[in-house]
Amino acid sequence: MIPPVTIVHACQRDGRGGSPTAVVDETSLTDAERRAVPVAAGTSHAVFLAAAGPGTVSLRFFTATGELPACGHGTVAALAVLAERAGAGAYESVLRSGGRSFLGRATGGGVRYEAVFDPGPVRVRVPDPVETAPVLSALGLGPEAPSRVASVGRPRLLVRVPDRAALAGLAPDLARLRAACDRLGLLGCYVYSTPGPDGLAAARMFAPSIGVPEDIANANSTACLAAHLSGQGGSALAVDMGDTLGEPSTVVATTRPGADGPLVRVGGTATITGPARW
Repeated sequence: MIPPVTIVHACQRDGRGGSPTAVVDETSLTDAERRAVPVAAGTSHAVFLAAAGPGTVSLRFFTATGELPACGHGTVAALAVLAERAGAGAYESVLRSGGRSFLGRATGGGVRYEAVFDPGPVRVRVPDPVETAPVLSALGLGPEAPSRVASVGRPRLLVRVPDRAALAGLAPDLARLRAACDRLGLLGCYVYSTPGPDGLAAARMFAPSIGVPEDIANANSTACLAAHLSGQGGSALAVDMGDTLGEPSTVVATTRPGADGPLVRVGGTATITGPARW
């Protein structure tokens, strides 16, 4: 029996699109039953909420293939639901997921909220071209494409292409991409266009290894990109996603210097669209 599910469109752009996300209060479901929730709800991800003490909420994230230690747009969706339930124009809570506690905030009212959270420390490294060549080939790119391995919870490959046209033209071989990512232990590939002077970029996230051929919005990968670009002087970033899927989305991130690397905040606009219709 699937419990009540609230659908939230996370990381919308101008009130449209966004990633439909199932938000569910934690129950005694088995993990197999949790994996069934996003399938039944017609979403790529589901987030399960549970009280974990005063002012603290535990989050668990599932796709059809299993549990994830973190999910950025799932966190945005959860914050919107928590803020709506609190009935406050400004909501703040300590969140727990993936073995860490972090702060999340949401502001707004009614069914629409702006949510932002701390994704945790980001680690970025230059990969060995030998290890990334099969991944880039599966994307249809040459081995010279600039790339970085970035991790916030799980590693993923950031790959830069010259512009939005090159990004829109990608048609990856998903079977080969999954095999290459599995061999390297990568969550997937986040391909982005070079940001303009206004800090606006575009990206596509391919993650067939977790059952998501292409993600509508990926906040944690955007946080990784923001941390990477902070070394080039950028402190604010907005990334358009989802256009090739007909779900225009935008993820925003800011960075500031920290003792152990850039401190990142990431989030977006979320609209609660109501209960799932089975």
